[in-house]
Amino acid sequence: MKIDLQTTALVALLVLGGAVPVLAQEAPPGAQLEELLTLARQANPDLAARRFEADANAAKVLPAGALPDPRLRVELMDITRQGAQNPTLWPSDVGQTKYTLIQTLPWFGKLGLKQDMTEQLAQASQSNVQITWLDIAGRIKVLQAQRYFLHQSIKLNSELVELVTPLEQVAQVRYAGGLSPQQDAIRAQVELTRLQTELAAFNGAYAQANARLNALLARPAQLALAAPQPLKGLSEASKLDAATLAERVQRNNPQLFAEQARIRAAELSRDLTFKNRYPDFTLALAPTQKGTTISEWGLMLELNIPLQQGTRRAQEAQALAELEAVRARQAALANKLLADLSDNLAALSAAQDTEKLVANSLLPQAQLTFQAALAGYENGKLNFATLMDAQRQLSQARQSQLKAQLDAQVRLADIEKLLGETL
Repeated sequence: MKIDLQTTALVALLVLGGAVPVLAQEAPPGAQLEELLTLARQANPDLAARRFEADANAAKVLPAGALPDPRLRVELMDITRQGAQNPTLWPSDVGQTKYTLIQTLPWFGKLGLKQDMTEQLAQASQSNVQITWLDIAGRIKVLQAQRYFLHQSIKLNSELVELVTPLEQVAQVRYAGGLSPQQDAIRAQVELTRLQTELAAFNGAYAQANARLNALLARPAQLALAAPQPLKGLSEASKLDAATLAERVQRNNPQLFAEQARIRAAELSRDLTFKNRYPDFTLALAPTQKGTTISEWGLMLELNIPLQQGTRRAQEAQALAELEAVRARQAALANKLLADLSDNLAALSAAQDTEKLVANSLLPQAQLTFQAALAGYENGKLNFATLMDAQRQLSQARQSQLKAQLDAQVRLADIEKLLGETL
């Protein structure tokens, strides 16, 4: 019985030992867009840097509204007691010791303005986090669309190579039998080489897209990525109301949020500059010690006198100009965002119309033309050049369909980046 238990345990260990590597091998990311976005949100270093910057700026808000630290001054006077003793630094042994506690007090409202201004800048920094994320997410969406386009192009060209290879062999046989000119055999070889060259280019571009995507995910560039799944279907561009989308851009775009926060910060900076017309105060309380007792108390009030009117007016003019500059910058940004939205909607509509025309008209016609040309070549009714032209038209139609799908996905990613949300 003991041997049976040991044997069973050994078998179980071997089975588990063989299963562990299999379980440890997780499928690489890349198939689903949502998975890539989740990984980027967790690992992208640019986004992490923006988050830390936002945290640092948020931490500045509380100190901006705090009073400066008080200062303590200690003055030891008559440390030799008019020559009656050796110099000493002990307060009770000198002639007298004066302690001065000093506190600077800004004019009423200045600290509140500084704190509010710092808070607005912190909000702008927080908007920069969202701006960075939308940029990263948009690049991932575009790269995923490019990967799908390249993956399908590789598949298409591989199929064409498999199609043209036997045709090239047939052309060689027909030329050897005197049934076709040598030019047909050469044309077939040229076409096959062209397809193989395109296939190599697509493979290289696919590897480059994978490397760029890995960089956004903070993964080594050479790590494998899963083949992309089919892209999500798109709403008809004509069904996307331009006025509604423009309103959503103005309401949700984080770049506009950031500029609005900067405008508010500039307004507060202007108000703070105008408050510099009034003086800041310094209060001091000064007890004086003689021997071991406090014998005198002093109170001091100090204030700066705002006499440099030319300097202050120049600073006020600077604050006003900076405010107008920020407002103009926001207006220019809003105009640019709305123009980009209109441009992308028009391009999305054009890409969808192109894809429909290719799918419903050009591609079926090209397929019929190629089938007819193939049958005619096999029967000796058509020459090889006509067959290759038909094959090339079919290849271009399929490639045009993929290109239109890619263009639509890229434009959709740009629109979602402008909206600050997914459609």
